[in-house]
Amino acid sequence: MPLYESVVIARQDISATQVDTLADDLTKIIEENGGSVAKREHWGLRSLTFRIKKNRKGHYVLFNVDAPAAAVSEYERRMRLNEDILRYMTIRVDEHEEGQSAILTNKGRPSGRREGGPGGGGGRFDSGRGRPPRDDAPATTEQGES
Repeated sequence: MPLYESVVIARQDISATQVDTLADDLTKIIEENGGSVAKREHWGLRSLTFRIKKNRKGHYVLFNVDAPAAAVSEYERRMRLNEDILRYMTIRVDEHEEGQSAILTNKGRPSGRREGGPGGGGGRFDSGRGRPPRDDAPATTEQGES
């Protein structure tokens, strides 16, 4: 049977137990149609990059699925009908990853990002404003213009 990975984003205002119930229902859909869920990970409540249906956060759940295409079609159809699901994405993979996903393994580590604040740029460009310096800008010295 083909292997799939599916990530589901549920609304922020449902509880963690409701997310688990939702994940159980989705697992049951796959199993009723002749497939199996090899792994299920709840990534927790995470911030969204942009608002989706007035939500700024969402509960993320990853499924590793081993099922026929008809089971995945029914699984996706039911997710489209469910109001608690904001987005989902299912892709076919050659093999499932062993162990925890990259999201869970990096959860405890610091992100490595620097705190930027007003005037605290640094980044890629020397101007500190987020744009490259102009080539035609007049050269200045430390004491002023020469």
